[in-house]
Amino acid sequence: MKNLEIYKALAIETLKGLITIQSYSKEEYLAADLMEKVLKSYQYETHRKGNNVWAFGKHNAEGKALLLLNSHLDTVNASASWTKDPFEPLVEDGKLYGLGSNDAGGCLCSLMATFIALDEMEQPYNLVFAASAEEEISGKNGFELIQDEIGKIDIGIVGEPTLMQMAIAEKGLMVLDVEAKGKSGHAARGEGVNAIEKAMKDLQWFQTYKFDKESDILGSVKMTVTQIAAGSQHNVVPDSCRFVVDVRSNEHYSNQELFELINQQIESDVKARSFRMNSSCIDLKHPLVQAGIKMGRSYYGSPTTSDQAIMKGFPTLKFGPGDSARSHTADEFIYLSEIEEGIEIYYQLLNGLEIQG
Repeated sequence: MKNLEIYKALAIETLKGLITIQSYSKEEYLAADLMEKVLKSYQYETHRKGNNVWAFGKHNAEGKALLLLNSHLDTVNASASWTKDPFEPLVEDGKLYGLGSNDAGGCLCSLMATFIALDEMEQPYNLVFAASAEEEISGKNGFELIQDEIGKIDIGIVGEPTLMQMAIAEKGLMVLDVEAKGKSGHAARGEGVNAIEKAMKDLQWFQTYKFDKESDILGSVKMTVTQIAAGSQHNVVPDSCRFVVDVRSNEHYSNQELFELINQQIESDVKARSFRMNSSCIDLKHPLVQAGIKMGRSYYGSPTTSDQAIMKGFPTLKFGPGDSARSHTADEFIYLSEIEEGIEIYYQLLNGLEIQG
C-alpha cells in the first residue's frame, strides 16, 4: 500500500478547520468555502451549487463507471450540555473533540483525502467527491440539488460513522402528523366527545401493530409515537388530540405503501410530512461489498437514515470512521486513529477495484 501519511495529516488538519466553523444545517457556506479551498490547493476544478461542493477525478474518462464519495458538511446544533467549546478542535488522549468531529466530519475529510490519494493514478472507474449540505434536516438543498448536475452515478459510498463496518441497508423514515377529533364540552357535566379518548385506541394500535413483511437484515417496520398535545384547560373536554409518529421502514415497503396501510387501520386523520426518505440497500453480491468482506469488514443493517435515502438510481454503501453512538452527543469526539485507519481501509478497498457501469 502507498504511503498515506500525508493524506492522513490532510484529513485531520481539514477536520480541525471545519470544527472552528459553525456549519449548522442551511448555514454551511463557510464550511463549503473551506472544502473548495482545500480541493483547489490540489489543483482540482471545483463545482458548487448552494452550499454543496464537488470535484471530479483528473483521470476520468468516457466509458467507465462513476464512483461517488460523499459525506455532509452540516452539523446538528450544539446542545447546552457541552462542557468543552464545540467550535474549538481539542486533542486529548488521542481524541479530537469538536462539533461534527464524529458526525460526519471525520468521514467527510477521510473520504476527501482518499479521493485525492486514489486520483494520483488512473483507476478502473471514474471518481467524484461531493461535500453536501442539509443532511441533518433531510433538506432539499443538499445532495438532491446536485445529483443531476453530477450526472450518472453507478455506485456511491456515503460517509457516516459505522466503525468502518459496512451498513449494506438502512431503514427509511416517514414522519406522520395525526389528529383525533372530538367535541368540546364542560368536563364537570361529561359533555362533548373527548378527543384524547378517541386517540387512545390509535395510540395503542401504533404501539402494538406488526407489519407482515420483516427484513432479514433490517428487521420489522418500527413505529414510535414521539410527541402528543391536547387540551386547553382542566375543565374543558378537548376537541382535538394531535400526535406525531416516527415510522422507520424496511426495504419491503415504500413509505407510500406504509402510509396507505396505516390510513386504512386508524380512525384519526393522518398526514405524512414526506415520502422522500425510503429504505435503501445494496446487494451483498456487489463487487464493492464483496471486496469489503474479503478485507474482513462485517456488514449490518442500519436503523438510522442518511443521504442514502435521497440518492436515486444507484446503489450505495454507508461506511465510515467514527461511532454512530457518539453522534449528536455533548462533547462529541472522534479518535485520530479512527481517521487514519479509515483512510487506510478506504484506500485498500477502492484502489484498483473493478466496478461495472
